[in-house]
Amino acid sequence: MKSILLVDDEPDLLAAWHLILSAEGYDVRCAANGAQAPEAIRERLPDLVITDWMMPVMGGAELCRRLRAQPNLAQVPILVHTSAPPPVNEAHAGGNAWNACLQKPVPMQIFLTTVGRLCAGTG
Repeated sequence: MKSILLVDDEPDLLAAWHLILSAEGYDVRCAANGAQAPEAIRERLPDLVITDWMMPVMGGAELCRRLRAQPNLAQVPILVHTSAPPPVNEAHAGGNAWNACLQKPVPMQIFLTTVGRLCAGTG
């Protein structure tokens, strides 16, 4: 069973995607911001991290940088799921800081297809 860490400051969105992804057969854990994500990752290394971009305490940009800076986490795929896409200069400066970016609201089938592709290592 593939594991996913959802990182978002919107509790309703976390609950909805947790329910949907769990129903699809994923083991899903949640964090309310980027600062909570390392604790969840220490408990179990996820096959995919899905993070919002703009969050309090620690946003998606910093979380992506921190994950990529750690050798044991650098290869974990990251999906940025955000209502405000990362600025163009951030995307270019980030290089391969994330594997995919989907803008909210995204159709469920596109979201699930992207998640499946990233968890399979083909994205």
